[in-house]
Amino acid sequence: MPLFLIACIAGQGVAFDADQVDSVVDIGEIVAVPRADPSVRGLTALRSRVVTVVDTRRSLGLEPTAPHVRRAVITQQDGHYYAMLVDALDDIETFETRSMPLVARKEDRWSRAADGMVFRNGEPLLILDLAKLVPQPAAMLA
Repeated sequence: MPLFLIACIAGQGVAFDADQVDSVVDIGEIVAVPRADPSVRGLTALRSRVVTVVDTRRSLGLEPTAPHVRRAVITQQDGHYYAMLVDALDDIETFETRSMPLVARKEDRWSRAADGMVFRNGEPLLILDLAKLVPQPAAMLA
């Protein structure tokens, strides 16, 4: 069974495939990037690397993450590192995955990044694909 990192975003329990997770950190100072995609909070230094900080809530079309939130899931996509902000982290567990049910149009913001779901103690958790939450280069140039 696949291994998942359990987190919370905007009150919703989510799971990230552990294969997409490089590490979990509390990030330091964030430097804003002018004209960046609205979901890009800025840049930070992590282990002598420049990392793009992504406001995961904004990537999902939700209200921005509070400025004091510094907990992040580090992922590497296309050779670049991203710090994906989350409200809270819980645990790492194995789950049997299930396909996504049909989702109403108003909930589409979640379904565009969801790859399925798992159940933890009877509670459904969306499996979010971290790659789908990273702003695409065309979007960042707009």
